[in-house]
Amino acid sequence: MKPKLIVILGPTAVGKSEIALELAEEIGGEIINADSQQVYRRMDIGTAKPSAADRERVPHHLIDVVDPDEEFNVATYRRLAMKCIDDIEGRGRKAIVCGGTGLYIKALTKGLFVGPAQAPDVREALQMEIKERGLGSLYQRLQQVDPPATSRVHPHDRQRIMRALEVFESTGKPMSQWQREHDFSDERFASLKIGLNRSREELYDRINRRCEQMVDGGLLDEVSSLIANGYGLDLKPMQSVGYRHMGLVLKGAMSLPEALSLMKRDTRRLAKRQLTWFRRDEEINWYHLDADRGKIMPAAEEFGH
Repeated sequence: MKPKLIVILGPTAVGKSEIALELAEEIGGEIINADSQQVYRRMDIGTAKPSAADRERVPHHLIDVVDPDEEFNVATYRRLAMKCIDDIEGRGRKAIVCGGTGLYIKALTKGLFVGPAQAPDVREALQMEIKERGLGSLYQRLQQVDPPATSRVHPHDRQRIMRALEVFESTGKPMSQWQREHDFSDERFASLKIGLNRSREELYDRINRRCEQMVDGGLLDEVSSLIANGYGLDLKPMQSVGYRHMGLVLKGAMSLPEALSLMKRDTRRLAKRQLTWFRRDEEINWYHLDADRGKIMPAAEEFGH
């Protein structure tokens, strides 16, 4: 019998944390973060980390794991999450994974696709091209040679853009094809995937209000403090939604109202990308939070028996 794992997933601001807390209290569970930004220390407001009160209610894991300038990737996530699950299960508790980073959830539930070996010469040439022509030119090339990859890679994600092009240029085969051919058969868990969604209008309204709350709650000061502590705006976590926008304000490139408006738009786009990713997974049981809330707890309890 494989160990059982409950996964609560969905787009940003849909209400995952709230449901995870309720479920954890109901079934004696502990929450494992599956949000790629919440692993970074000092990045609290813009990542919507659980509050101290929520962490008091239920133990949370894989939050504040590394500093913003430290390397953290999907392989690191999978290794640490598996360790957390073993520890939680070993204490007679139940592990509940909660987050919106589809790649982390896929790696944990299906295994990790490592891909072809690195090609240092190709990587060096790509780095040179970024210096000369900017990351945008690489992203445009990736759109031409591997369109499916760009639906999962953000235009500012230097590492993954370079890796996808490195794979294509060194093997002649797009990264998306390599991934399709990998059967993701390393399933260590029997997983119940609970997907949360709302009407688009309601979700976008929640996103807009959350962005406003983040700015009102001191996001600009948080980014300013990060910069003062030596974390540059060019770091990958600092290029994420919210942090990138406040960075533009601090650089004098735009006003706070302009940045907030852009932040709302980009967060809505992020939610759309997350839903596109998750909808490819046929194992997800979808629940509309405004209509199906009463069905979530019984489904989780039945799975746990």
